[in-house]
Amino acid sequence: MTLSTIVKGDRLVVTDFTNLKHALIELAGDKSEEWVWSSCGLWGDRQSLPVFLHADGYVPSTSRARILVIVSDKDALKSQVIAEGVFGCYIKHPDQDKVSLSMIPVTDLYSGSDPGLEYHSTTSQGYPPTRPFYQDTHGPQKQYLWRWISFNAPDLIVEICSGDSVRWQANDAINDLPLTVGATRIPADDSLVSAIGIEAPDSVGPIPGVRLIANQSDLPLEINRLLDVVGKTRRWKVSRARTELDRRRARSYLEIATSLADEYGHDLDVMVYTKGVAISGRLLLAELLPKGEDALKDLDSIVEPFLSGGIDYFGDNPGSSSIGGIVWAYDLVRIRRDSRAKDLIVKSAELFATNGLGVPPKCTDPSFRVEDMFNCNAILGRAYDLTNDPKYLDIMSGLLLDAGTQQEDGLFFHARGAPYYWGRGNGFAAIGFAESLTYMPEDHVNRSNLIDIHINHLSALRRLQQPSGMYWQMLNLPGSYQEFTCTCMIGYAMARGIRFGWLDSSFSDSVNLAWQGVSERIDDDGNVVDACISTGVQDSVDAYLSREAIFGRDDRSGSLALWFALEMYHMNESLARGVSQ
Repeated sequence: MTLSTIVKGDRLVVTDFTNLKHALIELAGDKSEEWVWSSCGLWGDRQSLPVFLHADGYVPSTSRARILVIVSDKDALKSQVIAEGVFGCYIKHPDQDKVSLSMIPVTDLYSGSDPGLEYHSTTSQGYPPTRPFYQDTHGPQKQYLWRWISFNAPDLIVEICSGDSVRWQANDAINDLPLTVGATRIPADDSLVSAIGIEAPDSVGPIPGVRLIANQSDLPLEINRLLDVVGKTRRWKVSRARTELDRRRARSYLEIATSLADEYGHDLDVMVYTKGVAISGRLLLAELLPKGEDALKDLDSIVEPFLSGGIDYFGDNPGSSSIGGIVWAYDLVRIRRDSRAKDLIVKSAELFATNGLGVPPKCTDPSFRVEDMFNCNAILGRAYDLTNDPKYLDIMSGLLLDAGTQQEDGLFFHARGAPYYWGRGNGFAAIGFAESLTYMPEDHVNRSNLIDIHINHLSALRRLQQPSGMYWQMLNLPGSYQEFTCTCMIGYAMARGIRFGWLDSSFSDSVNLAWQGVSERIDDDGNVVDACISTGVQDSVDAYLSREAIFGRDDRSGSLALWFALEMYHMNESLARGVSQ
């Protein structure tokens, strides 16, 4: 097999796995459409870590045993030979249709000379990785592998390593399988397979794993032995990690919304959209609950200082992210008919006064940052709805049409002069258009054009969605982490569009898949997985990738997920009634 390599120090480094991809697809034959070639992470030099993913890898229910094979050899060329051999055995096995086999075919990039005893393979130590993710100075690939495998949640991990003689080892999550293949327990260590079989704070549950150490001549026999065992096992037991994801996903939209509302939207110590959206979500949720007002007992104490004018909530030089934090006031007007809340919305909208044609409005970034598309237009649209003053529509549509940051492929740059396909940046654009169209009259002169731009954008995003339902932190960099907030925003925009009728039903699968990924990444306490921290315009792709990914409580994530959950509820209610809003 020919490999694309570069010289790094005194060793060769593999830079392209296209030939391996084609070899595996060829082995799959007429079943090749059951797999996708994707990426499960990045090495330190930002090269994608490949994965050959079976179609059943993320489906909520399957009768097949989900097995993830990880080929762990210090030599990338040997790993690829092993990967082809293992996959060839699987494809030819009589019980192949009982197994959903995905594969991480390479975990180390080096090829050629022996790296020596001082070199440790990617999977041999350092697990579970420490936070913050994905900022490991020795190379983030361990963090990427850990997170991706945890939320892929296979039923069984099979790590394959080169060795002179056959040995099977099993981690602590294994039950009966090791007795059948003659495995001994892996000593308690910090290897990937050992650590992932134990409860860990940065995972959703243990995953059974075995390690096969064998030479290439013994490998086919041992793989077939394993597949024989799996094929003959009735009522295959799913991993505890998979069971937990199934449980999370089975919660209703309102159950998840309630758990988020219990945690978020209970303070406004800083006026910012990340807190204001959560308060809006609490108000919207209360409308749907039998005793919704009981859930808002602390609300008056939070918002009254702003309604009474007792707080200078914006300061002398407010930005759109601060002004967008007042979005909850619109819901107070609609639900409680509070005229003071209407005044807040109108006063906030007036801050976005026009600067003239082709120039972004006041209080926004002069480089047309995508954040403004949401924070500005969420307020302007609501102000129009409350006043019928068309100037708000003019400013709103002008901001979207004059930005010039959408590219030919449909995606948005972060801003003028910032040519980066940041995930949340495209989330801001998606939700900004959705919010604008929600309040724009059907006969507005710019509406049709805005819908075309919006659909072009969402269509481009749909093509980039991962089988997990998530979107990458950098949309054009396969393997960058699967980011929580952008998936919420894109999913919300799609659900809103389906509910209001400017998107057709072809987007339903995508929005449901996004909800699957998001719901699996919210625990019962409102903690989330891999949410990019606050991020302004950066000067390189590396700078975006180096932003910490939050695992735990996060105001931004909680508020956006709450809105997404409620929009999914309303979308499905509308579809059940057969009407658009």
